[in-house]
Amino acid sequence: MARAATTSDVFNAVAEPRRREILIFLLGRERPVTDVVEQLRIEQPAVSKHLRVLRDVGLVRVRRNGRHKLYQTRAEGMKPLHEWSAIFERYWSHQLMRVKERAENMAGAGEKETAKP
Repeated sequence: MARAATTSDVFNAVAEPRRREILIFLLGRERPVTDVVEQLRIEQPAVSKHLRVLRDVGLVRVRRNGRHKLYQTRAEGMKPLHEWSAIFERYWSHQLMRVKERAENMAGAGEKETAKP
């Protein structure tokens, strides 16, 4: 049985740690491939491959400027990741509230113990 492509969607694309590094590096401003290579210390062919994957799934945009291609993270491309992770954010918020309540209850019980004559 053939293996499914690992870069066919946003989730699979960001599963690769180097791609996540590249996305963070490209956040907020356009940069050429050479900047990515120098700053992240990744070989140029690997950077180009990662950028192609990220572009294909809509996580980066590319613009030509003369002979150079400038890449930048597309915040809109992150929407599926954000929406999916929001489910867990609600879960953790609920869990943290329970931990806080438990700690407050324990602190209140400890104050009562020390207040006894």
